[in-house]
Amino acid sequence: MEGNFSNRVQDVIRLSREEALRMGHDYIGTEHLLLGLIREGEGIAARILKNLKIDLYRLKQKIEDSTHPKVPATQMGNVPLTKQAEKVLKITYLEAKICKSNIIGTEHLLLSILKGEDNIASQILEQFGVSYDMVRDELLSITSGGTESDEPQAEGFASSGGSERSQKKADPKRGERTKTPVLDNFGRDITRLALDDKLDPIIGREKEIERVAQVLSRRKKNNPVLIGEPGVGKTAIAEGLALKIVQRKVSRVLYDKRVVALDLAALVAGTKYRGQFEERMKALMNELERSRDVILIIDELHTIIGAWGASGYLDAIN
Repeated sequence: MEGNFSNRVQDVIRLSREEALRMGHDYIGTEHLLLGLIREGEGIAARILKNLKIDLYRLKQKIEDSTHPKVPATQMGNVPLTKQAEKVLKITYLEAKICKSNIIGTEHLLLSILKGEDNIASQILEQFGVSYDMVRDELLSITSGGTESDEPQAEGFASSGGSERSQKKADPKRGERTKTPVLDNFGRDITRLALDDKLDPIIGREKEIERVAQVLSRRKKNNPVLIGEPGVGKTAIAEGLALKIVQRKVSRVLYDKRVVALDLAALVAGTKYRGQFEERMKALMNELERSRDVILIIDELHTIIGAWGASGYLDAIN
């Protein structure tokens, strides 16, 4: 599991084990991971907490008061992770992917802790007024300059994997901070392609594009479905709509809308842990609810039925 962890995160895990032993616990829980983040004190996670005006000493005291210390165990060998701590470490991979980072940093660990409301560390942070959205917004603010990394410059990560996130923010074409990181990761922004003049002109589909625009402009029953044989130009109509929006040749209701094509295969890919697909879908739906300017295109809509429909799991249609 440590293959993608930054040096700082590996230090945090080592320190969390020491904290567990210091408190006489025979397990490593989310509270120990949070203590490890505080004790490490130099990563982006610690900086985010400081920027949010969190007193790390008071936070440390609260964690220790909320747990029940035992007699310190000095001869304890292997200290296992609790199921909640294991889940948190697994979710860090998803958080790093959302941030388009190849390296898992302390910021992803902090976000993962806050993602689960049923763990002790998340509940304590909530008492201090810290939420997942607050940390994510602060992270976007910190990395918007395009130079931040959770690794020291000398360790060589700043110019490689850990900074796909930074490169994304440094791209002048992207402009302001994104409010839809999950959608950006699993979707293709057709409107952006139209703005960058990377789409071919659409010929012979004016009537269909106009009809789709009319349906989308309705207050209710505004979800058009394009049906046709492969290759007849269904996706081209979506691209034509994006071109019309950019050119302001649509009704005012559709001005400044983003046309984004969802890659369902990418959404399902890599979800080998139980609940991971549901986490992605939930995060995606939350973003779509908050972002009223997005027109979502689901290509090959029929494949959504049964997507990740293994026994014991919800499929995408639910």
